Amino acid sequence: MPAGRLITIEGLDGAGKSTLAQALAGELAARALPVQLLREPGGVELSERIRALLADPQLAVDARAEALLYAAARAQLVHERVHPLLRDGALVLLDRFIDSSLAYQGAGRELGVEEVRALNGFATGGLQPDRTLLLTISPQAGRARLRERALEPDRLERERDEFFARIARAYAELARSEPARIRSIDACQPPERVLADALVAIEDLVGAA
Repeated sequence: MPAGRLITIEGLDGAGKSTLAQALAGELAARALPVQLLREPGGVELSERIRALLADPQLAVDARAEALLYAAARAQLVHERVHPLLRDGALVLLDRFIDSSLAYQGAGRELGVEEVRALNGFATGGLQPDRTLLLTISPQAGRARLRERALEPDRLERERDEFFARIARAYAELARSEPARIRSIDACQPPERVLADALVAIEDLVGAA
């Protein structure tokens, strides 16, 4: 692989992003590709500390402060890990990236998609994914999956249905506006089918098996 590639995985909570990310990383590693899996917010110490703040259900976080915290965590991850990996020719898989902020803070928090896009363009130096895999699921189905996990919901997961409906609409609009970059995958399929669809969606970037 002559140059690094950035592939991001997006979708509502409960869509199965982390499951796909792990499976995809394993499949690409089995092909002897230089793959590195990272998550957002997190991936480096500063960003992981911000992640803990953002998830804390005991904290009341203003919408603008929330957007800035996500952007700050993203800026540090890009500087410390993503850019160096891409320069070294790695295939970087990122569980969430800028599209999450556009959907969650821009639309969900109603801060404005373009305003949040500008903030994150500054945070990342204009870095764009080569491909984005959008796992599509209804807000109701996503939340049902979260309940099945029997884990304590984090601060965002406690939001109302209307919040997640706005996010779902924003993701759909992003996919319509950038069909060459964003490939939608039905998250309600069995995990092995989701993985197969993801591999097809990135085949032009990583090569056929």
